[in-house]
Amino acid sequence: MLLETNGLTRRYAGLVAVDNVDLALKPGGIHALIGPNGAGKTTLFNLLTGLVMPSEGQVRFQGTDITALPAHRRTALGMARTFQNIRLFRSMSVLENVLTGAHSKLSTGLLPTVLRLKSFRAEERAAVAQARAALELVGLEAQAALPAGSLPYGDQRLLEIARALVSRPALLLLDEPAAGMNPAETVQLAALVRRIAQTGTTVLLVEHDMGFVMGLSDSITVLNFGRKIFEGTPAEVRAAPVVVEAYLGARLAARLRASHAATLEVADGPRA
Repeated sequence: MLLETNGLTRRYAGLVAVDNVDLALKPGGIHALIGPNGAGKTTLFNLLTGLVMPSEGQVRFQGTDITALPAHRRTALGMARTFQNIRLFRSMSVLENVLTGAHSKLSTGLLPTVLRLKSFRAEERAAVAQARAALELVGLEAQAALPAGSLPYGDQRLLEIARALVSRPALLLLDEPAAGMNPAETVQLAALVRRIAQTGTTVLLVEHDMGFVMGLSDSITVLNFGRKIFEGTPAEVRAAPVVVEAYLGARLAARLRASHAATLEVADGPRA
C-alpha cells in the first residue's frame, strides 16, 4: 500500500474530529475524500501530512511509519499537498514560488550555497528546469516571470499545484482544489488532475463539488462525524443509502426513496 492508517483518531477536548479511521490507498489513480461540512475531512488531511498529530492510531507511507514525523519530513519522503486557502508568496514571481517547493530535494550544504560553488549551481539549474516542467504541466509556463499575486484566482490555484509537483511526490493531496473556480476552470482542473495521475503520481483529494468528484475519481471514501461510513467506486457511493442519509438526513432520504418508488409504481402500472 502507498498510504495506510490504522485507528487514526484526533480529539479536541470533548470533540472527536477524526474517529478511528482506517484507510488503505493503493499506488496510482485518483482517490477522493468526501463528506458533509464538519465531517473531519481537512483534519484527516492534516493528520496525514503532519500538520496535526493524532491522539491515537498510526500512519504508514510507502511502508514507513510516519505517525510522529513533522510535515517537512513527510514531504522529503514523497508527500505533497495544497491548501483550501491559497498560500503563495504574492510579490515573488511565479517561477520563484514553484522553486520554493523544491527545497526538500536539495542536498547542497550551506558553504557551497553561500560561495555559489559548482555543485550548488548545478543543483540550482536542475531545480529551475524541474520548476519550469511543473509550470508547463499546469499550463503556466508563459507566466513564469509574472508576480504570483497578479495571476487570476484560478491560475493561482494551478500555481499551488505546480509548487507541490516540483518535489516529485509519490502522493499529491489536494484540499478543495476546485473551491472558488468557475465551471470552465473546473473542467481545466479536472483535465490537469487526470494528467498528473497519468504521470504516476497518486492523487488524494478533498472536494465539495460532487460533479467534479464523481466524474474524476477512481474510488471514494466517505466521512461523517469523523468516522468512515462508506468506501467504493463513484457509482457505489452514489447509490449507498448511508451516504444519501449523511448528506440529506435520514428523514429526507427516506421521503425521497418513497417518492422514487411511487414514481416507478405509477410508471410501471400502464405497462403491466
